[in-house]
Amino acid sequence: MRSVTYSMNVSLDGYIVGPDGGFDWSVPDEEVFRFWIDEIREVGVHLLGRRLYETMLYWETADQDPSLDGPTREWIALWNPLPKVVFSTTLSAVQGKARLASGSPAEEIERLRAEPGEGDIAIGGATLAAEVAASGLIDEYRAVVYPVLVGGGIPFFPRHERQVDLELVETRTFSSRFVYLRYRVARQA
Repeated sequence: MRSVTYSMNVSLDGYIVGPDGGFDWSVPDEEVFRFWIDEIREVGVHLLGRRLYETMLYWETADQDPSLDGPTREWIALWNPLPKVVFSTTLSAVQGKARLASGSPAEEIERLRAEPGEGDIAIGGATLAAEVAASGLIDEYRAVVYPVLVGGGIPFFPRHERQVDLELVETRTFSSRFVYLRYRVARQA
């Protein structure tokens, strides 16, 4: 069965976006960007909330910039053809390889798991991840922790009223001072 993963950059105090709505502190260096390129290779479909979808729209036309370097072009070549499902109550249309979801995130994940396909079902965006987590459908949490305290904003971890036990699967310290943490949800047999 395809795994459902939730991956984002996160401040040390647990936020993906600061209190002012900014995330300029989370711009990856070359080593971390290479890591994200390798991560996206494992994804078969990406589920996004509206805000993250709108942020990622940049990549739809970024390849028109002749000054882009090789890794950036490699990211674009992987990201743009990747199937995406956007959850939004305000958008009426999406671009590129994206489609608007017709059901709930839980229904969409069930449908995707039932279809033939390879690669993870990746979740992007804290609001969407919180809804998927509340349904108990996230299999892995993956975070690249940035050495910054932003003091508030949108938290990486969903706030819900139940304990979720995790197993550490992988860690990695980047030479640039960032740390990757990968946890699998411990499921009862």
